[in-house]
Amino acid sequence: MSREELLEKLDKKFTLENQKLDDYLTGMLYNNYEPYWRYIAVDALLSLQQPKTDIPDELIFIGYHQITELYFKLIIHELKQMSEGELSDTAWKDKLIRIVRYFKNLIESFDIMIDGMELEQFLEFRMSLLPASGFQSAQFRKIEMACTDMENLIAENKRSTVDGEIESQYQHIYWKQGSIDNEGNKTLTLRQFETHYEKEFIQWANDWKGNNLNQQLLKLENEGKLTEDVIKHFKLLDVYLNINWRLSHYRSAVRYLSAKGSDVAATGGTNWQKFLPPRFQKIISFPSLWTNEEKKNWGKTWVDEHVFGIDISN
Repeated sequence: MSREELLEKLDKKFTLENQKLDDYLTGMLYNNYEPYWRYIAVDALLSLQQPKTDIPDELIFIGYHQITELYFKLIIHELKQMSEGELSDTAWKDKLIRIVRYFKNLIESFDIMIDGMELEQFLEFRMSLLPASGFQSAQFRKIEMACTDMENLIAENKRSTVDGEIESQYQHIYWKQGSIDNEGNKTLTLRQFETHYEKEFIQWANDWKGNNLNQQLLKLENEGKLTEDVIKHFKLLDVYLNINWRLSHYRSAVRYLSAKGSDVAATGGTNWQKFLPPRFQKIISFPSLWTNEEKKNWGKTWVDEHVFGIDISN
């Protein structure tokens, strides 16, 4: 594009907003060049790690979780774009691959959490985090609701008993069962989470009710536009979201919270032994893509291979 063409396009852009291009060009004479550290807000970013103890490895714990939340923001960014209009096969693949790549990077880097901290240090500083828990990641809960219908997020043993209203479905969403104590009461972690986010979650679920990824998949299928290649990438996302990511956390919990003869409670009081494994949750975002046998064994192969060290290659 020539300079003349560029100026013409800019003039049209500013004219549409009743602005004068010459005024903005004049302003550019006085603008400072933007350095990397200011554009990325490096100083602000590096000031956000605020350990509550002097135990060195707490900084690792905080930093990794903040990185995770930034990846979640990028995933939501992609999901919003996918909900806004018709996509070609190539665009569906590209968007799904992007999201899977974000999860893949998080999962592969989860060794930072599994092996990158000293066990003794973690067991010391974790007590200062009470009652905070990764369970309280609102962005992850929003990703789940943007990917599938609320009925697919209801605890499996409750699905047939809950009506189709979002408010009713939300009250039985699966992750609440993971933060109930031995007496059947909600933990402080869950009560805090609900108080802060419940209205926002219900509004979010209503906003995505007709255009979550599962609904878009079913629409493509009904219109005969769902290709085998796109199906493969939807299934890949299902595995990364609902098996690999969750079981990376399970592997970490086994590393830090499991001891001979007893298990240490999670910081939020979550029942991680029953809450984290997908074979108990049975959360599947795109259930129409899987056989009954695959649903029955959801996540089991991963547990055998990665947590208990069973060799399944032969």
